[in-house]
Amino acid sequence: MYWRILKLRSLLPLSLVLGLALSCGVSVAQEASSEEPLAEEAANTASPEPSPEQLFTQLISARSTSKKTELIERIAQSDFPRAQDILTALQEGDLYYTRDDAQTLVYAKRHPDGYSLTSVMTDGDLGVVGRRDVRKISINNSLRSLLRGILAEMALRNEDPARRLEAAKNLVRSPDESYLPAIERALAAEQDDKVIESLKLAAAMINIDDEDQATRLSAIEAMRGSLDSDILSLLSAMQLTDSDGNYMERDETVRLAAASVLKEAKAATQLYKLVENTFFGLSLGSVLLLTAVGLAITFGVMGVINMAHGEMMMLGAYTTYVIQQIMPNHIDISIIVAIPAAFVVSGLVGIAIERGVIRHLYGRPLETLLATFGISLILQQAVRTIFSPLNKSVTTPSWLSGSWEINGALSLTYNRLYIIVFSIIVLLGLVLLMKKTYMGLQMRAVTQNRAMANSMGIRSAWVDALTFGLGSGIAGIAGVALSQLTNVGPNLGQNYIIDSFMVVVFGGVGNLFGTFFAAMSLGVANKFMEPFAGAVLAKIFVLVFIILFIQWRPRGLFALKGRSVED
Repeated sequence: MYWRILKLRSLLPLSLVLGLALSCGVSVAQEASSEEPLAEEAANTASPEPSPEQLFTQLISARSTSKKTELIERIAQSDFPRAQDILTALQEGDLYYTRDDAQTLVYAKRHPDGYSLTSVMTDGDLGVVGRRDVRKISINNSLRSLLRGILAEMALRNEDPARRLEAAKNLVRSPDESYLPAIERALAAEQDDKVIESLKLAAAMINIDDEDQATRLSAIEAMRGSLDSDILSLLSAMQLTDSDGNYMERDETVRLAAASVLKEAKAATQLYKLVENTFFGLSLGSVLLLTAVGLAITFGVMGVINMAHGEMMMLGAYTTYVIQQIMPNHIDISIIVAIPAAFVVSGLVGIAIERGVIRHLYGRPLETLLATFGISLILQQAVRTIFSPLNKSVTTPSWLSGSWEINGALSLTYNRLYIIVFSIIVLLGLVLLMKKTYMGLQMRAVTQNRAMANSMGIRSAWVDALTFGLGSGIAGIAGVALSQLTNVGPNLGQNYIIDSFMVVVFGGVGNLFGTFFAAMSLGVANKFMEPFAGAVLAKIFVLVFIILFIQWRPRGLFALKGRSVED
């Protein structure tokens, strides 16, 4: 009995210990189960998505290609506004980091003293550092291929359709198989017809090298109707033969399909080449119209052969240059300010020449010619003294820069297009002045019969001065237009004075419609003859034609009635 009691007494502490342990275990398990969601939530919030700055810092420290690949893809998927620029710099080898902290990402351009740094995050200038103060983020060929595809896709996702179109055209120029997935995804989402067309051409440029014949034929068919130079070069290359006379393209079906598409493209190219030559001829004719219309007025009203007319154009061009120097921060509107300024400057100089020299030489055409030739030399030397003999460059405004690209074979430059429109506006304004104003009425009266106009009370001397000023002012406007096509120099006007006289004589002295017709026809004739005869021979042929034409019609195509007939 005692033994049993002793045994029970000895087991009691053990049971208490076991019970206590069991109850503690249960409570611990309950606490653990209750804290499980909290731990899970903490795990989810412990590692948030890193910011772009953190991704760039990790890119600096990354060493393996797999890690760099992961970071590049995450940067491309982020909404960081400079992501595309940064990845482009990485691809081109311009992305560096500073060695002092190994955390600052910079753009680096070579400098005589080392590298010129720009902050990636702020675009701020960080100055120039030594070559050992920065280190390039290196990439290998696989990363370059990855970057090409990523950058292509990022460009094709741009909100601006013009940027997407430019990106698609770049893919046509440099096709690569790695671009194909990005092109297919872009095609599925694209809405702009021009971008879709360029993307299809880019896909065709890639698929043309496929091993499957059907895929290649489909790619060639997608190229039908395109006049892109890269497409035409590719199709032409498929028609080449090797030294043994065998075609480089072994698949005859593919080669014949390419030849068919190429033939259609060449026929269309010839047609558009004709249109382009006509456009360039009209633009040259517009320049000739601006340079000759003022000369036609002074020659028609006053009978004066003004050899200084080219220098009036030169003064207008230099006025444009001066206006741009005065308004360096407003280049886009400086050309608008230069037009009336050039008219006033050249017009006042013209009036001064007429009042100071020419009015004393009326009735002596040879002496007038020599006097105006001397004035032209004086004006040229004055410009050399003031502005130096070197040519001056006039900046083209942004709205005059670039070209209107209709297709791969035809693009019209904006500056020539605007000059055509501008010359027509000037001509219409001059016609309204001559037909609808009192000054124009007096000018026409003096042109037709000076003696009768004087007897009617018209002061022909002042009409002569204003006419000469008007013609010189229009020449100044022509100089503004010429400054957008060529450099401004002291000899600018000499390049156009002979052409101006040919236009005036061919069209009919003093006749504005004849001047317009002559300028446009001579401009187009020059441009169509240049490809066959060259620029110099083309001018010679035009000159010979005009000499022969004047023998047949001495007063030009559209001669005025009046004093010019009587004389």
